[in-house]
Amino acid sequence: MSRPTNTHKRSPFSSLSRNNPGKSAFAKQRPTKKPISKPSVANPVMVLFNKPFDVLCQFTDEAGRKTLKDFIPVPGVYAAGRLDRDSEGLLLLTNDGKFQSKLTEPKQKTFKTYWVQVEGEPNQAAIDALCAGVELKDGMTLPAKVRLMATPDVWPRTPPVRERQSIPTAWLEVQICEGRNRQVRRMTAHVGHPTLRLIRYKIGQWSLDDLNNGDYKLLNIDGSALDETAFKQITANGKTQG
Repeated sequence: MSRPTNTHKRSPFSSLSRNNPGKSAFAKQRPTKKPISKPSVANPVMVLFNKPFDVLCQFTDEAGRKTLKDFIPVPGVYAAGRLDRDSEGLLLLTNDGKFQSKLTEPKQKTFKTYWVQVEGEPNQAAIDALCAGVELKDGMTLPAKVRLMATPDVWPRTPPVRERQSIPTAWLEVQICEGRNRQVRRMTAHVGHPTLRLIRYKIGQWSLDDLNNGDYKLLNIDGSALDETAFKQITANGKTQG
């Protein structure tokens, strides 16, 4: 007499149970971790600073060079983007991590405007090349907005720019939404016009207007002015910590 055929269907989870003793076939999956958002601060502020030439974009330096600490008595703020030691102009600092990320996130495409003194007089072909994008060692630059401009009425640089008497200079207004290392300098050099002086005039909606070289302006995160009491309290805390 033949044995009855076992018609019981094998559970698709049976092999899992045998291969993983002690674990249920329906064990809960680990929850997906959500990205950690940067904590909000109680009193978010922003600092607009007109950085002089030869000042490091940091608050400490073991070599004793000039840093932000020599100019800004505001505790707990950090630069949203950098500005090279040999560059001048607008630097934006904040104690709000979310605001800082928004300004520096490439996807946001925050435009930055530079006033650039270059060697020689760029022709239209050179300007068109900068506008279209140029091939640098780290790839093509994104399209930029570039135009010749009149010599701006700005502070004298210390030390002065070394100009060659036999070669004229010109000023360009350059707007880019990238933040590669020394990008503007590399762009102008690529089209045959090395940068002699570089001043960042604007970041997004904020500019150097009415801000002397070496001075700073402390604002609420929305750009409105701080009341006098809050301003004195914040700067007093910074001087105490310094």
